[in-house]
Amino acid sequence: MSVMPTPLANQVLIALPALADTNFSRSVTLICQHDDDGAMGVVVNRASEYTLGDLFGQMGVDGGSESMRAQIVLAGGPVHPERGFVLHDGGEQWSSTLAITDALFLTTSRDILEAMARGEGPEHAVVALGCAGWGSGQLERELTENDWLTAPADAELLFDLPLDARWQAAAGRIGVDFAYLADYSGHA
Repeated sequence: MSVMPTPLANQVLIALPALADTNFSRSVTLICQHDDDGAMGVVVNRASEYTLGDLFGQMGVDGGSESMRAQIVLAGGPVHPERGFVLHDGGEQWSSTLAITDALFLTTSRDILEAMARGEGPEHAVVALGCAGWGSGQLERELTENDWLTAPADAELLFDLPLDARWQAAAGRIGVDFAYLADYSGHA
């Protein structure tokens, strides 16, 4: 399956230190879809108060190893906070899946969680509650207002690094060290 690229899909938005919005302060957000109608993404460095075991319990899904059930569920953003989003690598297609790239997917259907609990899910996956959304032109405006940096996403950043290391690591991917940036921005 070939994926039609969208301008910022598979990029991460890295909140600049001056971004005061509590939903996105020091956040790293994977852009999953971006077109003329707007953009949708998932914050990948914020823990929710839930574990995967909690989510399985609420959904009546049995199974999952102890380590899987202990996995932290992410707070993926302020839009649809009651809805689950599974960011994962390749493999089988699930009922409701958006291909971000040929090897990175976002699934919102229950069947992937059931497969994960059976040990038949994707090799790498993170689960988030909620997502982030921008209306037409909104994200582009925020980029010109210096709210965000952009960097390419990669599997290590999305699946392996500790949550509290992802903000600085994402910035480091493009040579930025936030220790040297002021927490305000301006225009010359």
